[in-house]
Amino acid sequence: MSIFKRISNLIRSHKEPQPLPQSNIHPLEGASVGDIAHVDLEEFVISGKVSYADPGYAPHRYAYYLQSGRDIHCLLVEKGRSYDCFMCKFLEGGLDDPNDVPTRLEVDGNMTYDLEHHRTDRTLTQGNTDFRNGDQVLIWKYFADNSSHFFLQWQDGKFVAMEGTRIPSGEVKIMKSKP
Repeated sequence: MSIFKRISNLIRSHKEPQPLPQSNIHPLEGASVGDIAHVDLEEFVISGKVSYADPGYAPHRYAYYLQSGRDIHCLLVEKGRSYDCFMCKFLEGGLDDPNDVPTRLEVDGNMTYDLEHHRTDRTLTQGNTDFRNGDQVLIWKYFADNSSHFFLQWQDGKFVAMEGTRIPSGEVKIMKSKP
């Protein structure tokens, strides 16, 4: 080996490593089961994730099941021009038929919600969730004021109800778990 090749190999070995290419996935979309979510000064472990999408398109809504001790909450993230985040608690109640879902809901006699929109999506699930992977889900989104919202979801005979408040997406931080 010539002296010039040896010198060039030494120089190449002391170069700074190239930075890894950054992923274009926003942290609010790329979080997965086992990651830690910091929401409104509290820490939660993500125990489940549901991605909602129109068939043939990228997901536009994510539901993260957040666990802190025995408590389980849901962080809903809706992707649009910006990210709308809703911190929700699960509610008990009952409906038998998705055709019976009203356009106006009264919850606990003190909060009235009006229907904002209704849609049908497909689910992609990870971890512990209320839904099956790859099935259709019906979603109703209600609002009461600027920050109070109610979400009703139905999949194959099962309703899931959540009441939540809108929070700024900047208040949500995701810390990735080590692989």
